[in-house]
Amino acid sequence: MFAEINHNQREHRFEVKVDGIPCVLDYTLLDGVMTITHTIVPSAVGGRGIASNLVRTALDKARAEHWKVDPACSYSEIWMTRHPEYADLHV
Repeated sequence: MFAEINHNQREHRFEVKVDGIPCVLDYTLLDGVMTITHTIVPSAVGGRGIASNLVRTALDKARAEHWKVDPACSYSEIWMTRHPEYADLHV
């Protein structure tokens, strides 16, 4: 396991460092819709479920805030398709 994911509201980003390497999920927020624009996990720390945890954390925040989600990033779109328990958030 790695460090807890931080929600950097000012930067519209969820972030975590794994082995000193920053991993991020960027989003925009407009009119109650979180648009996930990028999920970035460098290959040096890939394959550990980091991107999945970033997306899950972002979607849990969206649910708590009653936001809808537009998964513009291809990884987040695929992730939401594979996790139907989050289908209610999809725009």
